[in-house]
Amino acid sequence: MDNTLRIKISIADRVYPLTISYEQEEGLRKAAKRIDAMLKQYEENYAVRDRQDLLAMCALELASFDEQKVINQENDQTNLLNLLKQIDSNLDNVL
Repeated sequence: MDNTLRIKISIADRVYPLTISYEQEEGLRKAAKRIDAMLKQYEENYAVRDRQDLLAMCALELASFDEQKVINQENDQTNLLNLLKQIDSNLDNVL
């Protein structure tokens, strides 16, 4: 049984046919809506009218969100490791 689905996603008034797995459909449709909402917001707030520039701004914003998540996760892991080392040290002193 084929686990793929053929859909059409519209971004910036252009249609993109895709073959995807069923599990990807919801995420892709939500992502396309998010991009279109961002484009609309940029069009309303900035004097930029070139769709390519607007798409580049969307791509930069979305990529920066992902990068910031990675940075925050690395910082959280470092903080957790330091906390565990401190707890280990305190336990060694008590024992």
